[in-house]
Amino acid sequence: MSFSFCSFLFSRVDGEHHWLTSWSGYNTRWAKIILPRLIRKGNSLDNPVVVTIFFGANDSALKDENPKQHIPLHEYVANLKSMVQYLKSVDVPESHVILITPPPLCEAAWENECIMQGCKLNRLNSVVGEYASACLQVAQDCRTDVLDLWTLMQKDSQDFSSYLSDGLHLSPQGNEFLFSHLWPLIEKKVSSLPLLLPYWRDVAEAKPELSLLGDGDH
Repeated sequence: MSFSFCSFLFSRVDGEHHWLTSWSGYNTRWAKIILPRLIRKGNSLDNPVVVTIFFGANDSALKDENPKQHIPLHEYVANLKSMVQYLKSVDVPESHVILITPPPLCEAAWENECIMQGCKLNRLNSVVGEYASACLQVAQDCRTDVLDLWTLMQKDSQDFSSYLSDGLHLSPQGNEFLFSHLWPLIEKKVSSLPLLLPYWRDVAEAKPELSLLGDGDH
């Protein structure tokens, strides 16, 4: 499973189904607009049991160098809160939401990428850190869980460059790092959910409909 910096991950009640929806280059301004297209109010079985919101790397782009993706910090905060409030309005409570901060930026590697694209360095790790801190504050204000990827990847001043394929986007190792820290948060939310269908070893071999439908009339 891979993640981009602009994504929603929906975990539904029906078995082991998970949906990862991501858009390259998107920011929270655009995400707030499209979220109602992705999740609408329905019956309890249709409601996601986990929604992760993973934005910030594009919002934190420098305004002078990348005005299209840049979102001011105060608006980034407002957009995250708006998405959490929208989810609540369609019966996805705060306890089912996990915010993820943007990861750190490896400026040297990303600057090389920018130069190859014919532009100047358009992000700074210190600025990304401001957006990560704002994300943490939103999680506290909205009472959601949060994964502080920006801090974890730089813990103990470790070299985090291997987590990024080009200084900005997650590498396969970076995706593994994210998943290893995200899964325990998701597991806490889904571990107590009842199974709608039996474990495969528990399906009656002779008459599977007894196990799968609850009666023998089909």
